[in-house]
Amino acid sequence: MDSKTLNHVLRILRKESAGWNVPIVTLVAQRSADPYQVLISTLLSLRTKDEVTTRASRNLLGRADTPEGMLRLSADEIRKAIYPVGFYKRKAETILRVSRILLERYSGRVPDDLEELLELPGVGRKTANLVLTLGFGKPGICVDTHVHRISNRLGYVKTKSPDETETALRDKLPKAWWIPINDILVAFGQGLCKPVSPWCSRCPVSKWCERIGVTHSR
Repeated sequence: MDSKTLNHVLRILRKESAGWNVPIVTLVAQRSADPYQVLISTLLSLRTKDEVTTRASRNLLGRADTPEGMLRLSADEIRKAIYPVGFYKRKAETILRVSRILLERYSGRVPDDLEELLELPGVGRKTANLVLTLGFGKPGICVDTHVHRISNRLGYVKTKSPDETETALRDKLPKAWWIPINDILVAFGQGLCKPVSPWCSRCPVSKWCERIGVTHSR
């Protein structure tokens, strides 16, 4: 698939995605535009279903939405607020460590530099890019399992890992799609383009998809 075709596909999916669930981190960004809240919600979302992350984010950020406020909570209070997100005990400790570092090194502000974000505990490229794009509106490409899978399934890239996909997309994807591609493909992947047995019969872009790796569909 070339960029011209992908551009057409993404325009269709963006229109269709209005009826799909919006990722929780995007909802947080739309509500607050606060990099710290985006960072905390993203840390909670790792290996956790969106509906669980939604409850946990609301519970925790409703009690503390700044590094200063977070450090007034104990690890046990944070664990109770975010349960049952995946690895909730470890995430509670990570949230406290991140909040302490932000106060000590950055006067409570979240850095808007990719390399500085990657130095924070628990922050990988996906999290760092989400903070940059949703928290600061800076160019970046957030690649999670959905973006990685669908970009390859469409035949737009040929990569073996999310990091490889990010590099390939940075080289190939038109910059106008860098920020929105995550929201579009995450919603698409959760709703129709499933990892196993995707709903190809319902897909609005099936005629352009190369279906790489699809052995069974509905």
